[in-house]
Amino acid sequence: MAERSSRGRRGSRRPVSSAAEWTLRIGLFVFCAFPLYWMLVSSLKVSHELLASPPTFWPHEWDLRPIGSSFYETNFWKYFQNTIVVSASPPSSWSRPGHRRLQPDPLRVPRPDPRGRMTLLAYMFPPIIMLVPLFLLAREFGLVNSLLGLALTYISFALPYALWILRAFFQSIPVELSTPPSSTARIARRPSATWWRPRLPGIIATAIFTFIVAWNDFLFALVLIGRDELKTLAIGINDFFHMAVVDWGLIMAAGVMVTIPALVFFVAIQRYLIAGWGAGGVKG
Repeated sequence: MAERSSRGRRGSRRPVSSAAEWTLRIGLFVFCAFPLYWMLVSSLKVSHELLASPPTFWPHEWDLRPIGSSFYETNFWKYFQNTIVVSASPPSSWSRPGHRRLQPDPLRVPRPDPRGRMTLLAYMFPPIIMLVPLFLLAREFGLVNSLLGLALTYISFALPYALWILRAFFQSIPVELSTPPSSTARIARRPSATWWRPRLPGIIATAIFTFIVAWNDFLFALVLIGRDELKTLAIGINDFFHMAVVDWGLIMAAGVMVTIPALVFFVAIQRYLIAGWGAGGVKG
Protein backbone atom coordinates (compact mmCIF):
# COMPACT_ATOMS: atom_id res chain seq x y z
CA MET A 1 0.00 0.00 0.00
CA ALA A 2 2.82 2.38 0.85
CA GLU A 3 4.48 1.69 -2.50
CA ARG A 4 1.21 2.36 -4.38
CA SER A 5 0.65 5.64 -2.55
CA SER A 6 4.21 6.79 -3.26
CA ARG A 7 3.80 5.88 -6.93
CA GLY A 8 0.54 7.79 -7.06
CA ARG A 9 2.16 10.87 -5.58
CA ARG A 10 5.03 10.66 -8.07
CA GLY A 11 2.59 10.19 -10.95
CA SER A 12 0.56 13.22 -9.87
CA ARG A 13 3.65 15.37 -9.71
CA ARG A 14 4.82 14.56 -13.22
CA PRO A 15 2.07 16.48 -15.12
CA VAL A 16 2.59 19.50 -12.85
CA SER A 17 6.35 19.51 -13.32
CA SER A 18 5.97 18.94 -17.07
CA ALA A 19 3.51 21.82 -17.36
CA ALA A 20 5.81 24.10 -15.37
CA GLU A 21 8.75 23.08 -17.55
CA TRP A 22 6.88 23.85 -20.77
CA THR A 23 5.61 27.13 -19.35
CA LEU A 24 9.17 28.13 -18.54
CA ARG A 25 10.34 27.11 -22.01
CA ILE A 26 7.60 29.07 -23.75
CA GLY A 27 8.18 32.11 -21.55
CA LEU A 28 11.92 32.02 -22.27
CA PHE A 29 11.26 31.66 -26.00
CA VAL A 30 8.87 34.63 -26.03
CA PHE A 31 11.33 36.70 -24.01
CA CYS A 32 14.14 36.02 -26.51
CA ALA A 33 12.09 36.07 -29.73
CA PHE A 34 9.82 39.07 -29.11
CA PRO A 35 12.55 41.73 -29.67
CA LEU A 36 13.39 40.11 -33.00
CA TYR A 37 9.71 39.92 -33.95
CA TRP A 38 9.11 43.56 -32.99
CA MET A 39 12.15 44.68 -34.95
CA LEU A 40 10.93 42.76 -38.02
CA VAL A 41 7.35 44.03 -37.99
CA SER A 42 8.51 47.59 -37.25
CA SER A 43 10.68 47.51 -40.37
CA LEU A 44 7.54 46.71 -42.43
CA LYS A 45 5.25 49.42 -41.02
CA VAL A 46 4.51 52.82 -42.53
CA SER A 47 5.88 55.79 -40.62
CA HIS A 48 2.63 56.93 -38.97
CA GLU A 49 1.83 53.40 -37.81
CA LEU A 50 5.35 52.91 -36.51
CA LEU A 51 4.90 55.73 -33.98
CA ALA A 52 1.23 55.06 -33.23
CA SER A 53 -0.03 54.82 -29.66
CA PRO A 54 -1.11 52.23 -28.65
CA PRO A 55 1.27 50.24 -30.83
CA THR A 56 0.09 47.65 -33.34
CA PHE A 57 1.54 44.17 -33.15
CA TRP A 58 0.83 43.45 -36.82
CA PRO A 59 1.19 45.98 -39.67
CA HIS A 60 -2.09 47.24 -41.12
CA GLU A 61 -0.17 48.68 -44.08
CA TRP A 62 2.95 47.01 -45.41
CA ASP A 63 5.88 49.17 -46.43
CA LEU A 64 9.04 47.67 -47.97
CA ARG A 65 10.63 51.08 -48.53
CA PRO A 66 12.91 50.95 -45.42
CA ILE A 67 14.53 47.71 -46.59
CA GLY A 68 15.16 49.08 -50.07
CA SER A 69 16.34 52.43 -48.71
CA SER A 70 18.98 50.75 -46.56
CA PHE A 71 20.64 49.39 -49.72
CA TYR A 72 20.05 52.19 -52.23
CA GLU A 73 20.12 55.35 -50.11
CA THR A 74 22.85 54.46 -47.59
CA ASN A 75 26.19 52.65 -47.57
CA PHE A 76 24.69 49.67 -45.74
CA TRP A 77 26.01 47.12 -48.24
CA LYS A 78 29.52 48.54 -47.91
CA TYR A 79 29.23 48.42 -44.11
CA PHE A 80 28.12 44.81 -44.40
CA GLN A 81 31.12 43.85 -46.53
CA ASN A 82 33.54 45.56 -44.16
CA THR A 83 32.02 43.77 -41.17
CA ILE A 84 32.30 40.38 -42.87
CA VAL A 85 35.98 40.99 -43.61
CA VAL A 86 36.99 42.04 -40.09
CA SER A 87 34.74 39.49 -38.35
CA ALA A 88 36.21 36.59 -40.31
CA SER A 89 39.78 37.61 -39.47
CA PRO A 90 39.89 36.30 -35.83
CA PRO A 91 38.66 32.75 -36.67
CA SER A 92 40.94 32.54 -39.69
CA SER A 93 43.95 33.62 -37.61
CA TRP A 94 43.98 30.46 -35.49
CA SER A 95 42.07 27.99 -37.72
CA ARG A 96 45.20 26.40 -39.11
CA PRO A 97 46.65 22.88 -38.97
CA GLY A 98 49.35 24.35 -36.73
CA HIS A 99 47.03 24.17 -33.72
CA ARG A 100 47.82 20.44 -33.60
CA ARG A 101 50.57 21.60 -31.24
CA LEU A 102 47.89 22.35 -28.64
CA GLN A 103 47.23 18.61 -28.39
CA PRO A 104 49.37 17.15 -25.58
CA ASP A 105 51.59 14.16 -26.26
CA PRO A 106 49.97 11.09 -24.61
CA LEU A 107 53.41 9.52 -24.04
CA ARG A 108 54.78 12.56 -22.22
CA VAL A 109 54.45 12.88 -18.44
CA PRO A 110 52.07 15.80 -17.76
CA ARG A 111 53.53 18.76 -15.92
CA PRO A 112 52.40 22.32 -15.19
CA ASP A 113 52.59 24.51 -18.26
CA PRO A 114 52.75 28.26 -17.52
CA ARG A 115 52.16 29.15 -21.18
CA GLY A 116 48.43 28.52 -20.88
CA ARG A 117 48.08 30.83 -17.90
CA MET A 118 50.20 33.51 -19.56
CA THR A 119 47.96 33.29 -22.62
CA LEU A 120 44.82 33.77 -20.55
CA LEU A 121 46.45 36.63 -18.62
CA ALA A 122 46.45 38.73 -21.78
CA TYR A 123 42.64 38.43 -21.91
CA MET A 124 42.10 39.59 -18.32
CA PHE A 125 42.63 43.27 -19.11
CA PRO A 126 39.46 45.20 -20.07
CA PRO A 127 39.57 46.27 -23.72
CA ILE A 128 38.94 49.92 -22.84
CA ILE A 129 42.25 50.04 -20.96
CA MET A 130 44.08 49.19 -24.18
CA LEU A 131 42.07 51.62 -26.30
CA VAL A 132 44.42 54.62 -26.18
CA PRO A 133 47.67 52.58 -26.54
CA LEU A 134 46.18 50.68 -29.46
CA PHE A 135 45.11 53.89 -31.16
CA LEU A 136 48.58 55.41 -30.74
CA LEU A 137 50.20 52.22 -32.01
CA ALA A 138 47.85 52.08 -35.01
CA ARG A 139 48.56 55.72 -35.82
CA GLU A 140 52.31 55.09 -35.58
CA PHE A 141 52.09 52.28 -38.14
CA GLY A 142 49.56 54.04 -40.36
CA LEU A 143 46.72 51.62 -39.53
CA VAL A 144 44.11 54.21 -38.55
CA ASN A 145 41.21 54.23 -41.03
CA SER A 146 42.28 50.79 -42.16
CA LEU A 147 40.40 47.51 -42.08
CA LEU A 148 43.73 45.77 -41.54
CA GLY A 149 44.31 47.71 -38.34
CA LEU A 150 40.81 46.90 -37.08
CA ALA A 151 41.23 43.21 -37.96
CA LEU A 152 44.57 43.04 -36.12
CA THR A 153 42.90 44.57 -33.08
CA TYR A 154 40.20 41.92 -33.06
CA ILE A 155 42.78 39.18 -33.51
CA SER A 156 44.89 40.46 -30.60
CA PHE A 157 41.94 40.21 -28.21
CA ALA A 158 40.35 37.02 -29.56
CA LEU A 159 43.49 34.93 -30.04
CA PRO A 160 44.44 34.42 -26.35
CA TYR A 161 40.95 33.27 -25.38
CA ALA A 162 40.65 31.07 -28.47
CA LEU A 163 43.96 29.34 -27.70
CA TRP A 164 42.90 28.80 -24.10
CA ILE A 165 39.58 27.22 -25.07
CA LEU A 166 41.15 25.02 -27.76
CA ARG A 167 43.93 23.89 -25.45
CA ALA A 168 41.45 22.84 -22.75
CA PHE A 169 39.25 21.09 -25.31
CA PHE A 170 42.12 19.20 -26.94
CA GLN A 171 43.37 18.01 -23.56
CA SER A 172 39.92 16.52 -22.84
CA ILE A 173 40.04 14.28 -25.92
CA PRO A 174 40.76 10.63 -25.01
CA VAL A 175 44.12 9.16 -25.92
CA GLU A 176 42.43 6.68 -28.28
CA LEU A 177 41.18 9.60 -30.35
CA SER A 178 44.28 11.74 -29.97
CA THR A 179 46.42 9.69 -32.34
CA PRO A 180 44.74 8.60 -35.59
CA PRO A 181 45.41 5.14 -37.03
CA SER A 182 48.06 6.29 -39.48
CA SER A 183 51.75 6.93 -39.45
CA THR A 184 53.12 9.90 -37.55
CA ALA A 185 55.14 11.08 -40.52
CA ARG A 186 52.13 11.28 -42.81
CA ILE A 187 50.03 13.06 -40.16
CA ALA A 188 52.80 15.57 -39.61
CA ARG A 189 52.55 16.54 -43.25
CA ARG A 190 48.77 16.56 -43.58
CA PRO A 191 46.11 15.94 -40.90
CA SER A 192 43.52 13.35 -41.83
CA ALA A 193 39.75 13.49 -41.38
CA THR A 194 40.14 11.15 -38.41
CA TRP A 195 42.30 13.74 -36.70
CA TRP A 196 39.86 16.57 -37.41
CA ARG A 197 36.56 14.97 -36.40
CA PRO A 198 36.95 14.80 -32.59
CA ARG A 199 38.34 18.33 -32.57
CA LEU A 200 35.72 19.87 -34.83
CA PRO A 201 33.20 20.81 -32.07
CA GLY A 202 35.77 22.82 -30.14
CA ILE A 203 37.08 24.53 -33.25
CA ILE A 204 33.58 25.50 -34.45
CA ALA A 205 32.46 26.71 -31.01
CA THR A 206 35.54 28.90 -30.68
CA ALA A 207 35.09 30.21 -34.21
CA ILE A 208 31.50 31.21 -33.41
CA PHE A 209 32.61 33.03 -30.28
CA THR A 210 35.38 35.02 -31.98
CA PHE A 211 33.16 35.81 -34.97
CA ILE A 212 30.29 37.13 -32.83
CA VAL A 213 32.62 39.25 -30.69
CA ALA A 214 34.05 40.96 -33.76
CA TRP A 215 30.62 41.23 -35.42
CA ASN A 216 29.13 43.10 -32.44
CA ASP A 217 32.10 45.35 -31.70
CA PHE A 218 31.41 49.07 -31.48
CA LEU A 219 34.18 50.65 -29.41
CA PHE A 220 37.29 49.83 -31.44
CA ALA A 221 35.57 50.43 -34.76
CA LEU A 222 34.41 53.84 -33.53
CA VAL A 223 37.94 54.87 -32.52
CA LEU A 224 39.96 53.37 -35.38
CA ILE A 225 37.61 54.00 -38.33
CA GLY A 226 36.54 57.47 -39.40
CA ARG A 227 36.04 57.20 -43.16
CA ASP A 228 32.49 56.35 -44.14
CA GLU A 229 33.44 53.76 -46.76
CA LEU A 230 35.42 51.79 -44.14
CA LYS A 231 32.85 51.76 -41.35
CA THR A 232 31.34 48.57 -39.99
CA LEU A 233 27.66 47.89 -39.42
CA ALA A 234 27.67 48.97 -35.78
CA ILE A 235 29.17 52.37 -36.61
CA GLY A 236 27.20 52.84 -39.81
CA ILE A 237 23.83 52.14 -38.18
CA ASN A 238 24.76 54.44 -35.31
CA ASP A 239 25.08 57.26 -37.87
CA PHE A 240 21.42 56.76 -38.80
CA PHE A 241 20.50 58.31 -35.43
CA HIS A 242 22.32 61.53 -36.37
CA MET A 243 20.31 62.25 -39.51
CA ALA A 244 18.20 65.40 -39.77
CA VAL A 245 15.10 63.20 -39.56
CA VAL A 246 15.51 59.90 -37.71
CA ASP A 247 13.93 57.17 -39.84
CA TRP A 248 12.99 54.45 -37.36
CA GLY A 249 11.81 52.14 -40.12
CA LEU A 250 15.24 52.34 -41.73
CA ILE A 251 16.95 51.66 -38.40
CA MET A 252 14.73 48.66 -37.71
CA ALA A 253 15.31 47.27 -41.21
CA ALA A 254 19.06 47.63 -40.75
CA GLY A 255 18.83 45.90 -37.38
CA VAL A 256 17.00 42.96 -38.94
CA MET A 257 19.61 42.58 -41.66
CA VAL A 258 22.40 42.72 -39.08
CA THR A 259 20.81 40.03 -36.91
CA ILE A 260 19.82 37.56 -39.65
CA PRO A 261 23.36 36.68 -40.92
CA ALA A 262 24.67 35.92 -37.43
CA LEU A 263 21.53 33.91 -36.63
CA VAL A 264 21.69 31.91 -39.85
CA PHE A 265 25.41 31.30 -39.34
CA PHE A 266 24.81 29.87 -35.87
CA VAL A 267 21.84 27.70 -36.92
CA ALA A 268 23.73 26.32 -39.93
CA ILE A 269 26.73 25.30 -37.85
CA GLN A 270 24.85 24.08 -34.78
CA ARG A 271 24.40 20.55 -36.13
CA TYR A 272 28.16 20.17 -36.52
CA LEU A 273 28.61 20.96 -32.84
CA ILE A 274 26.45 17.97 -31.90
CA ALA A 275 27.57 15.59 -34.63
CA GLY A 276 31.26 16.12 -33.99
CA TRP A 277 31.26 14.93 -30.37
CA GLY A 278 30.87 11.28 -31.23
CA ALA A 279 32.69 11.43 -34.54
CA GLY A 280 36.10 10.03 -35.17
CA GLY A 281 37.50 6.53 -34.87
CA VAL A 282 39.37 4.53 -32.31
CA LYS A 283 42.71 3.32 -33.55
CA GLY A 284 42.97 -0.39 -33.97
